Amino acid sequence: MLGPVENTAVSPVFVGRGPELAELIRSVQAAEAGTPQALLLRGEAGVGKTRLVEELLHTLKAGVAVTAIGGCVEVGGEGLPFAPFSAALRSLWQQLPDEVSAASAGQKELLARLMPELGSSGPFGQGDDDNARLFELTARILERLASNRLVVLVVEDLHWADASTRHLLGYLLRTKRNGRLLIIATYRSDDIHRRHPLRRLLAEVDRLRTVRRIEIPRFTRVEVLKQLSGILGASPDPALLNEIFDRSDGNAFFVEELARSYVERARVGLDDLRDLLLVRLEALPEGSQRIVRIAAESGTAVGYPLLKAVTGLPEDELIEALRNAVLAQILVPARDGSGYGFRHALVREAVSDSLLPGERALINRRYAEALEADASLVRVEELMTRLARHWYDAHDDVKALQMSVSASVEARNRYAYAEQLRLLERAMELWDRVSDQVRGELRPLGHPEAYPTRVSASDGVGVRYVDLLAAATVAARQSGDHDRALNLVRSALELIPPKRDPLPAAWFWTQRSLLVQELNRGDGWQELRKARDLVDGHPPSVVHADVLVHVANWGAKHRPGPESLLDAERAVDYATQVDSEELELHARITRCWLKAETDVDGTSLAELYEARGRAEELGSVSVVGRANQNLPSTLEGMGHSEEAVAAAEHGVEVCRSLGLAETEAWVQSNRSLSLFSLGRWPESDAALDEAAAVAQSYKVRGIIAMRQSYNLLVRGDVEAAASHLALSRRLLGTEDLQPQLVVSLTHYGMEIAARQGRLTDARAEFLRADAAGLTAGPVRYALPMLRAAAAFEADARGTTAPAEAGAAVLAAVHGAAARLRAVFPIDHAFDRMVLAELRRAEGADDPALWAEVVAAFESLERPYELAIAHLGQGRALLGVHQRRTEAADQLTRAHRIAGRLGARLLNLDIEALAHRAGLTLTDSPPAGSPTGESTSLGLTPRESEVLRLVATGYSNRRIAEELYISQKTASTHVSNILAKLGASGRTEAAAMAHRLGLLIG
Repeated sequence: MLGPVENTAVSPVFVGRGPELAELIRSVQAAEAGTPQALLLRGEAGVGKTRLVEELLHTLKAGVAVTAIGGCVEVGGEGLPFAPFSAALRSLWQQLPDEVSAASAGQKELLARLMPELGSSGPFGQGDDDNARLFELTARILERLASNRLVVLVVEDLHWADASTRHLLGYLLRTKRNGRLLIIATYRSDDIHRRHPLRRLLAEVDRLRTVRRIEIPRFTRVEVLKQLSGILGASPDPALLNEIFDRSDGNAFFVEELARSYVERARVGLDDLRDLLLVRLEALPEGSQRIVRIAAESGTAVGYPLLKAVTGLPEDELIEALRNAVLAQILVPARDGSGYGFRHALVREAVSDSLLPGERALINRRYAEALEADASLVRVEELMTRLARHWYDAHDDVKALQMSVSASVEARNRYAYAEQLRLLERAMELWDRVSDQVRGELRPLGHPEAYPTRVSASDGVGVRYVDLLAAATVAARQSGDHDRALNLVRSALELIPPKRDPLPAAWFWTQRSLLVQELNRGDGWQELRKARDLVDGHPPSVVHADVLVHVANWGAKHRPGPESLLDAERAVDYATQVDSEELELHARITRCWLKAETDVDGTSLAELYEARGRAEELGSVSVVGRANQNLPSTLEGMGHSEEAVAAAEHGVEVCRSLGLAETEAWVQSNRSLSLFSLGRWPESDAALDEAAAVAQSYKVRGIIAMRQSYNLLVRGDVEAAASHLALSRRLLGTEDLQPQLVVSLTHYGMEIAARQGRLTDARAEFLRADAAGLTAGPVRYALPMLRAAAAFEADARGTTAPAEAGAAVLAAVHGAAARLRAVFPIDHAFDRMVLAELRRAEGADDPALWAEVVAAFESLERPYELAIAHLGQGRALLGVHQRRTEAADQLTRAHRIAGRLGARLLNLDIEALAHRAGLTLTDSPPAGSPTGESTSLGLTPRESEVLRLVATGYSNRRIAEELYISQKTASTHVSNILAKLGASGRTEAAAMAHRLGLLIG
């Protein structure tokens, strides 16, 4: 469909394809063991088949494997005879001329049939004997070469293969004998129609045990995010990600072309792509073209009964037209047989764009009339939205407005906020085109949260323009389009006279407060104060309670303390007075949050669980979002990381079911933090990837970048960590830096600066934070920062660093630590660690104190901090006479944990200390473990088993079933393996295991 694909904006980062690459690597291993293998890679045009093969070849050791690549070439609708084998044998001749010559000795003339440069080939017939001789010679050459090394033969674009190529490939697949040979053939699945000549070969080889087909799917949203990040050199704007993912349908080539169009700020490349997409349409009979054009106005899919009603064609004629469109791979039948869809969203878009204006209006009118005549032609939940769109494109303003308002209500009830926003914006566009009578008869909107049911004392209950603005504001916020929401609020505030209509004005000022915070254009307090002033002195109302709830929530984020807790109590009381359970739940969540740092008996935690459950019972979207965002964070702050992960996983499911993409990003970020705490670092990275794929606001994107920064830092990539932290600072801005965010930014910035040798900068950053009061809390963030400050001062002891600045830092750490109240075991553990680091910095390193730190973290499932504690105790023991054996044991324990995690910076510290002390780290495997590469890397026998299954492409669930263990245990094993190998993911681990020979035997 696309012709030869030339990537003009290829991502330098290989994305996804973990199971597929693992299957390729498994086949390489089997071939290396002496069993010839063959793989058929199928996937639509542009999906990334060639890139996958290139990645496999890249993993193979140079000198160990010989690769030969040949592609089928289409000329005038026919493939060139033997083209891929000619290219492949020519490549093998260039790489191994003596061996190819020896293998073809006496048959040079026959080989010249495939390689004309060898000389004249003489007369050659097309009889069975001639073919058999040529086929046997090709097989013998490959077998001889593969007797000494791995030979990988790649045949690309098999869908263009001529009959001779197909027959020769079939012969090789059926007659593979011995040798270390792997044959890989790729073809476009969307080109293989029912009468395609390749189908016969595929049917034949499917029965062969050593031939396997691998389907290459389209990219997921996370994978498209990574691909775009590689192409653009930075994480894409959420709006761009949304547009490219939706339009490309995850096709890698389409992503590249759309990205190129964006980068070049031109439509030329995209227009060229559309021309390519329309080639197949123009080759169809006119009747089929007409059907495809009609289908394009239905959207990505159209039911057969609806298409029949709209076209008005006799059924036989319609089916024949559809058959041609399906054979051309423009339309594909729905799996349930109910209708047809376009193979790609861009194909539908290209067809729709090719319609004439009058033609589009006529087609949409027929759709609308057909649906009004028979509503059963589409699903109930689709009807209003379809009618709204079809009447709009048919230019019937009255019906379009009526249906848009009705459909927006249904979209909101389905939690389809982006769709609701589009419908409301369409209604606002049409508002002035219709009469007052039409507007007065509109279906009631259903009011957004806390919005006053009447715009003013003189207004009726019907829909007003400001009602549309209010509903659209909430829809824009829920869908993550905060810029659009802020513009809507501005428009509303220009329309509402605050003295006459204080309640709606206060409601919009409250919305504005939330939005400027999300967009980092202010801390939102001035807006909240205006809202509070507007409702003061008025009778109790839901709007008044809403304002108080947001005042309390603002205080919890910006000024946590007794005053904010008092505001939260007042908000609870007021919400109860006006009988708004939704607002009461919001206020209770804020109160729980403020009490969480001192919740020794778990009362606030129990109330948070209760609030989450009640919100989900009520279906209150905003409260559900907050509860599921706050609960995992609160649990993590208390040190209950396992429970926090479970709560976050629950939250992700709920957010997805309610369409809360932005809240899901927050929940995934919290989940990532807890997974990191538990030592499940690869899963932590994956959670951040999931968060980045759905994040919309600057704030949550900044937090994701901040967490990625620390994950990179502890793994040893200091420069990348600094880059991500700088990105986080840009995204978070300077207008709404909440304490918990600033403390973490300071902490990570200090550690990065210290690791880069910029101790002066690290000290200055900490002292600025202390002067700003950031060391006063929250405790969960402040204590780790104090530990980092004390640690880099301890490391600087005895160096040429200025002592005066160091003394100021240590004094500030002492003072801040004394003021903080440690309540939970995790707080006590960090508190003891801060004290231990201070003693070290002051020259009084105490092994007994470090032993307390070790004991504290051993019971908390915090392996990274435990490794730091073992290092601290080992270092302290080295200063005590005749305790070197104990010190070596502690350092070995630290080294083993750090190695499992992949904490390379910590490992370097441990190894450097051991080297200076003349100690040997004895990271030996458990008794009874087999020797070899796997044990030298610290893999246990069970982990070696799991690694083999990972390399085979097994998911954690399949691994658990295969080994009769729990899925959680399987996940832990995989995390340990990735850490020990220093691999970034399952794909890299499989490739490394193969290269190191860990899977042989």
